[in-house]
Amino acid sequence: MSRKKIKLNILGLSYSQTQSGAYALVLAEEDGERRIPIIIGGVEAQSIAIKLEGLEPPRPLTHDLFLNFSKAFNIDVDEVVVYKLEEGIFYSELVCRRNNELLHIDSRTSDAVALALRFGCPIYTYEDIMEKAGIVLDFDKKEEGGPISPVDRTEDEPVSSQYRSKTIGELQKLLDEAIMAEDYEKASKLRDEINRREQK
Repeated sequence: MSRKKIKLNILGLSYSQTQSGAYALVLAEEDGERRIPIIIGGVEAQSIAIKLEGLEPPRPLTHDLFLNFSKAFNIDVDEVVVYKLEEGIFYSELVCRRNNELLHIDSRTSDAVALALRFGCPIYTYEDIMEKAGIVLDFDKKEEGGPISPVDRTEDEPVSSQYRSKTIGELQKLLDEAIMAEDYEKASKLRDEINRREQK
């Protein structure tokens, strides 16, 4: 059974006010309102931001080195695919081409997005992943430079219900652990719950 493919665009990066040095990378479906927020590290965020802003670092960053290395050996990246979401972790791959031979290379989503920007290739995911992880964001309420906050989730259960009895300190500890484990879905939910309480 073939899975429905959905093209994603990079909506932007938002500094996480709840986790020092962490950022939320927001991917948006091209023909819809759903978004996937992914918590990423500062190094990957910087690499993505540099390309989004059209800046050229004086020396190649790791992702620039990967681009130069690939081009030197006549390898191109045709597309990036976020192909699996398991236990809150997103799995991505680079679909590469060399002499008309296709190769699939496993990658962290943050690295895959940074490389998609450098190779100028599209980013895709599948409908089943978008159904599980996609949220709708309200951009009218987003302040300049402020956090992007979800107002409606596709999941039936409200995010706050499983964390209602936790203190902000306990939520912060869970968020730290989720980021260390690259459990992006859990981290984004925890971040949203902390933001919700702090805005009260």
